[in-house]
Amino acid sequence: MRHLDAALRHGLQALGLTLHDQRVTALLGYLELIQKWTQVYNLTAVRDPVEMLTHHLLDSLAVIEPLRRVLAEQEAGQEGGSPGWHRLLDVGSGAGLPGVVIAICCPDISVDCVDTVGKKAAFIRQVAASLKLPNLRGIHARVERLTDKYQVVSSRAFASLADFTQWSQAALADQGVWLAMKGKHPADEIAALPASVEVFHVEPLTVPGLGAERCTVWMRTRRA
Repeated sequence: MRHLDAALRHGLQALGLTLHDQRVTALLGYLELIQKWTQVYNLTAVRDPVEMLTHHLLDSLAVIEPLRRVLAEQEAGQEGGSPGWHRLLDVGSGAGLPGVVIAICCPDISVDCVDTVGKKAAFIRQVAASLKLPNLRGIHARVERLTDKYQVVSSRAFASLADFTQWSQAALADQGVWLAMKGKHPADEIAALPASVEVFHVEPLTVPGLGAERCTVWMRTRRA
C-alpha cells in the first residue's frame, strides 16, 4: 500500500491537486474496495492495483480542477451565487468513476451515481458507508426515469455524446452542463449532436503515467 500512496501523491502533484491526507487515504480505501468487490462482481476489467491507480483514480482525478473551474465560472455568472449549484449526477457510473472520486475530493458537491445494474449501485452505497461520505449516493435506476435536477451531469466511457445527452436531458437543471470524459477528441460524436445541444469547451487532459489521449467535452442546452 505504501507504494500506491507514493504513486498517488506523485500523480496528484503532477495534476496540480492539493488534497488533505484524509482524502488521499479515502482514495486509497476506495481503490481497495474496488479490488475487493471486483473479485466477486467484476466491477472492472483492470485488476492490477498499480494499473487501477493510473487508469481509474488518476484518470478521474484529472477532471477535478476543470470541474472546479466550471463551477466557479457558473457561480460568478449568477447574482449572489447559487447554493443549489453543487449537485452532480454521474451516469452509468459502474464502479463510481468519476463520481466517487469527485465526492471524495469535493465535499461541497452532492454526488449521485446512477447505474442500471443493482450490484454496482449497491457498491456505491457500500463505498459511501465505508468511507463515511455523506455527499455520495448510489441509485439503481435508468437515468431517463430520474426526477431530480442536477447542475452537472457527467459520464465516463458511457455512451455516444448524442445518446448521453438525450437520455439524461430531463435530469439536467436550468443552466446546467454536461461533462463527458472521452479518449481522443470525439469530432464525429460532436458532429452528430442535435442542434439543441451546444459544445462550449473541449479540454485535453494529461493523466500522469497514462500514455493515451484524454479529454473532457463540456456541453449545455443551446441558448436561444
